[in-house]
Amino acid sequence: MTPDLFPEQFEGLTRLPGLAAGTAGQLWEAVQTIAAAAPFRQMVTPWGKPMSVGMTNCGAAGWVTDLSGYRYTETDPETGQPWPPMPKIFLDLAQNAAARGGFTNFTPDACLINRYAPGARMSLHQDRNERDFTAPIVSVSLGLPAMFLWGGPARTDKTNRILLENGDVLVWGGSARLYFHGIAPLKEGEHPLTGRARINLTFRRAM
Repeated sequence: MTPDLFPEQFEGLTRLPGLAAGTAGQLWEAVQTIAAAAPFRQMVTPWGKPMSVGMTNCGAAGWVTDLSGYRYTETDPETGQPWPPMPKIFLDLAQNAAARGGFTNFTPDACLINRYAPGARMSLHQDRNERDFTAPIVSVSLGLPAMFLWGGPARTDKTNRILLENGDVLVWGGSARLYFHGIAPLKEGEHPLTGRARINLTFRRAM
């Protein structure tokens, strides 16, 4: 049996170990093609602080942050061009994972792509810039392992620490759609696929 046949359940969240491991090489190639058209960049928060992760997007909409605030845009602010289209391999994976997590008919229109170098982190936050909170979030990990922090509806709620490795996928939604979550500082390391980096694909229904 393959690892993805053994989902792990947390409060409001499903972990699908290794679901994307078999296609990780193809996913990484697609990420590099996307980044050639819409390069990774360290965006700035509305408070003027650069994020520690590099970011880009693909799909009909892309998430951006700058001094004007958090939002989705149909074009890349740096190039003025539409975000690169979402590859079919991305869409197929997102829909398969969502269905395994209990969410059928999921059609994401945005994929946020985060690149973590050692030391990079993502503080506890909610994904609340999307218009449709009935759709789930699907998160795919490639490359270096990371510690995912899964909290609750309040920032002060106790967090579960969930180790994510290359090919692991998370799905959450429903009553847990706005739960706080984050990534602990990435540990030093090198992965055969991505080198000194972790890549995170996060699929949303944004518009």
